Amino acid sequence: MTLRIGFFKGIGRTCLRKFRQFRASRRANVAMMFGLSLPILIGGLGMGMESAYWYLDQRGMQNASDAAAIAAATDATSNYTTAASSVAGQYGYQDGVNGTTVTSTNAAPCPAGGNNCYSVSITYKQQLYLLPVVGFRGDTTVSGQPAQTLRAAATATQATTPRSYCMLALNTIGSAILGNGVPNTNFAGCNTMSNASATCHGHDMGADYGDAHITDSGCGVIQESNIPIVPDPYAVLASNIPPNPCAGSYPQEPGHHGTPLPPSNLWTGAQALSGNVIICGDLQLTGNVTINAPAGAVLVIENGQLDTQGYTISTASGSSVTVVYSGDNSGSYTHAPTGGGTLDLQAPTSGPWSGVVMYQDPSLTSGVDMSAAGNSPTWDLTGLVYMPKANVTFSGAVNKSSNGSSCFAMVVGDITINGTGSILAHGGCAQAGLHMPTGQVPGRGQLVF
Repeated sequence: MTLRIGFFKGIGRTCLRKFRQFRASRRANVAMMFGLSLPILIGGLGMGMESAYWYLDQRGMQNASDAAAIAAATDATSNYTTAASSVAGQYGYQDGVNGTTVTSTNAAPCPAGGNNCYSVSITYKQQLYLLPVVGFRGDTTVSGQPAQTLRAAATATQATTPRSYCMLALNTIGSAILGNGVPNTNFAGCNTMSNASATCHGHDMGADYGDAHITDSGCGVIQESNIPIVPDPYAVLASNIPPNPCAGSYPQEPGHHGTPLPPSNLWTGAQALSGNVIICGDLQLTGNVTINAPAGAVLVIENGQLDTQGYTISTASGSSVTVVYSGDNSGSYTHAPTGGGTLDLQAPTSGPWSGVVMYQDPSLTSGVDMSAAGNSPTWDLTGLVYMPKANVTFSGAVNKSSNGSSCFAMVVGDITINGTGSILAHGGCAQAGLHMPTGQVPGRGQLVF
């Protein structure tokens, strides 16, 4: 009995000693504290990881929407939505895949006003992995699992860039520029623009850019359609045409009205001109003519033609002239150059007619066509030829004038270019005082928001 009591007393003393040791020990504190704080640590880790995912996805989505908006604005056609979706897909955000939605519009408000900007929005459902542990379950689901919706958007507008043209056709119906065969045509270093369509058969004419408001088919090394119409930039110059002093008398060449031309309408040799010189009716050359006009001159032909009769009319060194065809549409008048020979003329480099070598009054609608421009007579011209209502057939090669810089541009109603039509005079229009016909062509889109 005594032995048993001693045994139990020994066990009791041992347990009491162990309990006291356990109570005094600190070796388990960290484990216990870690166990108690584990849910908080998991929640914090989840928030950090999910936040990192959100940040990376948000940046990726923003980059994708920026690029997609620029692509839509750059495309600027009815296919802009396809362009936007394609670019967003290249960034990994494909519409309808993995909870992704890509939407685009071309009627978004612009920061500068208007509602013609291009906007692309991307939404993406990001699945949550650790945050649900602490009770955050997002605002949607993916395959039944908690997820958070992320959004990104961008707005862009279509930028434009100026482009100058050595040939501008103003008519807005049909093919205002038509190239027939044109195997030898050389418009290199030159751009062409049609306010309607442009159609070239057999050769692109070599123009750097062939632009058209409707459709460009085969004209230009680079062919662009849907270009904005280029307004007539030179119609306002008609206000500089002096009043008509002819009192209804317009002598015509024999064969037109059967009366000889007066001496004032027959030119040969040197002609000293200054200011406005007005010829009533036809002007006919009876020999080669050299115009001396150091201060520049404007030669106005009222209801008449300039008939070279196979001779050359040229500007002397240091001289310049603008030939203006004006009058009315009441008679069977020709308001254009005729007669073979050569036009070797330099336009003024300053003043209201700066850079303009030949000008048809835009109010003229009859007698303005040319069937052999550049060929009969030959054109050696520095400056702009403006024939806004004319139907022109262009067959020859335009070279620069003998004494002028290398610059040529032509504005017509519509034009047919035959196989030998070439513009060889270009590149010196700034020196020639000509502000080239210029349009605004669509460029790369740019972000505005």
